[in-house]
Amino acid sequence: MKRGVVGLALLLAAWMAPACAAEPQSFTPHSLAAIQAKYAGRPFILSLWSVNGCGYCITELTMFGKAVKAHKQLPLVLVATDTPEFSAAIQQTQQRLGLAKVDSWVFDDDIPERLRHVLDPGWHGELPRTYLYDAQHRREVVVGVLQDKQLQAWLQQHQ
Repeated sequence: MKRGVVGLALLLAAWMAPACAAEPQSFTPHSLAAIQAKYAGRPFILSLWSVNGCGYCITELTMFGKAVKAHKQLPLVLVATDTPEFSAAIQQTQQRLGLAKVDSWVFDDDIPERLRHVLDPGWHGELPRTYLYDAQHRREVVVGVLQDKQLQAWLQQHQ
């Protein structure tokens, strides 16, 4: 009987505990190809942001959090341009904004310029930066905060 009560208590505790954001995966020079392979033949959004000193990034992530709540299957990939040492802060931020279950990555290279070049040879690091991929993986680049109107138009076209 005791085991049953303890088991039930553990089950209830696990059920009531808030879901934690998964630790971001390491974004290396081969990660973009892996992401594109995962979404082969499907549209997705790739958003570049930073937990460290990018207020506009939080504005955009807040919008994405609302979109994820409304569209549970939103194909969103977040790539933090911070380093793995910021993983806990990245997780906390994503959890707080309702983005705990989206694909999450963090730059993991001693030379971040190499990763920026892999993502986009013309990108110099300005944030936020979002890529709206269609099913053929042609992409539209949005420099600065993606507007809700743009996101809604993309969703209507690709969902």
